Amino acid sequence: MLKISKAVCLFCFISISAFSQVQKKQAGISTSITPVFKIIQPDFKLSPHSGMNRKHWKDAAIYLLEGAFSYVKTFDDPMKFPKQPGKSYPSDAKPNRTELLEGFCRTLFMAVPLLKEDPNLTINNIKVADYYRYNLIKLTDPKSNTYIGPRPGDWPSQNLVEFGGLSVSLFSIAEIMWDPLTAEQKAALSSIMISYGDGPTIPNNWKFFNIMILSFYKSKGYNVNETLLEDLIKKSLSHYEGDGWYHDNPALDYYSMWGFQMYGMLWSEFFGKKYYPEYARQFKENFSPIKSNYPHMFSENGEMIMWGRSISYRFGATIPLALTGFENDPATNYGWMRRICSGSLLQFLQNPDLLEDRIPTLGFYGAFEPVVQMYSCRGSVFWMSKAFLSLLLPENNAFWTAKENEGDWEKKFSKDKVYNNFLAGTNLLITDYPAIGAAEIRSIADVPTLKKPPFDQYRNNENYNRLAYNSAFPWQADGVNGEVAMSYVFKTKDKKWEPAKIYKFKKFVDGIYYRDVALESNADIGLSLADIPLPNGMLRVDKNISKEAVQLRLGHYSLPKIKAEIKSVTRTIKGNKVTIIDNGVYQLALVQLTAWGKTEVVKSSGLHPVSKTSSVINVSSSFVPVANKPVIYATLMLWKKSGQTWTDSDLMPVAKIKQESGDLIHVTFKNGDKKTVKFN
Repeated sequence: MLKISKAVCLFCFISISAFSQVQKKQAGISTSITPVFKIIQPDFKLSPHSGMNRKHWKDAAIYLLEGAFSYVKTFDDPMKFPKQPGKSYPSDAKPNRTELLEGFCRTLFMAVPLLKEDPNLTINNIKVADYYRYNLIKLTDPKSNTYIGPRPGDWPSQNLVEFGGLSVSLFSIAEIMWDPLTAEQKAALSSIMISYGDGPTIPNNWKFFNIMILSFYKSKGYNVNETLLEDLIKKSLSHYEGDGWYHDNPALDYYSMWGFQMYGMLWSEFFGKKYYPEYARQFKENFSPIKSNYPHMFSENGEMIMWGRSISYRFGATIPLALTGFENDPATNYGWMRRICSGSLLQFLQNPDLLEDRIPTLGFYGAFEPVVQMYSCRGSVFWMSKAFLSLLLPENNAFWTAKENEGDWEKKFSKDKVYNNFLAGTNLLITDYPAIGAAEIRSIADVPTLKKPPFDQYRNNENYNRLAYNSAFPWQADGVNGEVAMSYVFKTKDKKWEPAKIYKFKKFVDGIYYRDVALESNADIGLSLADIPLPNGMLRVDKNISKEAVQLRLGHYSLPKIKAEIKSVTRTIKGNKVTIIDNGVYQLALVQLTAWGKTEVVKSSGLHPVSKTSSVINVSSSFVPVANKPVIYATLMLWKKSGQTWTDSDLMPVAKIKQESGDLIHVTFKNGDKKTVKFN
């Protein structure tokens, strides 16, 4: 029964993506569909849920690497891939050496563990080790089209990022990539790379790129700036917020995991424990707590949440869970760690939209421009290849040998309950919903666009400013006409809809998550928020604290159209309006409890990462401030899987809401539970 359930879930993901490809064809957009990754002879004895064992992980790495090498006919062909239309670089269509460096360094992450076990690996009639070593040397040749000279100025560049990643590969397979070089070649390469490592950086995860470069060359006997190296190590450790999380300055996101935690553990293993044992101890001490909360950020099936910048790196977010294998801790549930890693890998590799022209798109499933940052080129996506560094763990490591299981989802969770995991250091709330097997997060985004350089174009958007992020419901971009999903938008004086995006955390008490949120353009417009997760959704109790009259809208999560049209129905339960939408996979229901006016189902085009067409339930209100008469918006946002029946009790779990004052709201649930929302 369990295997059937997983197959149905996987079919849903494939169906969603397949429909998206059909839509592209109907729109006249050319597509090149590569067959999805297939598990040959799945190992359901070791991995009863995913069927994936270590060999299948190697197969997956080769599957992606074959796509990259389809652009390589000779050793002189760089890892250059078709540009995706939109804001990604290069914007001028001219040759760009940094673009080629990204393709080279990031695809190498996939090749590293494969070459370590098979130095003679051949793909597309190209000997992989010889190709990468040849092109490593070309980086130092001024006559080469891939030449990267010494650092030219005093501003950190993308080259620093790539050389930091290259250092991981050099550490991992020095016998293939470094030892065979001549003394002259080593001198030329070291001179260029050290010029970046010994240069400026950005005060976030970028410090690790300098650290990895300087550490590799110190390990090979080169004189490096050890004062700078130690200073950057200390500063990186200072980003630690507790519970296994680092702050990436200025936001919390997956860079804590695929940046700080991955590099911290690998640096400690490769270099730190020998040269700086105390710092290595601190990094490992900061690494261990991720097991208590990070696994809960993935769904029961291992799917990751669409959240934060650089989401095109996708399953690269799982690498810290695999690196727990370095700890060799009998108390770790390695079967669950691998289940999540394999589930996330298949979430994307078995989605037909992932690849176009045999290369992963810039997007979440398929190409999706709203998630793309200008610092990305097509080859940037191969940051996801960091997940394959798990293959550096030997075959007999517990991460590979433990029987796959679903951890707390199968051992602790009950379908009729909701589970919150609040992290006091970061104010991150992780919530698990066993009824649909979904994970959800709430965080704080307090990153203004800034009116003068350096502008922050990467965090002041839907990647960070949603009320919540859910593994079952990828976020939908805002529309110019006020279409909104899982957020509030307000109509500004210039008649444009602006999302609330400057969040301030207040507290987490009695299962209630409190924040204040305001417009960036007008701090006098805002709300005090209270989120109460429920077994089948959430209750929102939000107070309008705006000092000016304003129109506002609130959206539920959005549903993509999959095959048939999305259905919608309305009901009324004891005077409360209920609106339900159903796309054949999930149903979403929104119930007005207090203060709202109009409810509507809004259809959108081009705003959803899963399909061209989507629908979302929006409610709206026109607010006018009145002294001593606070307005409280109470809203139920609920969900079920399609095919399940909604009872009145499902749709109306609240028996009574009593407003004692503007800051005190009493909620009584039909099951007898009581909550008191206290804004102050």
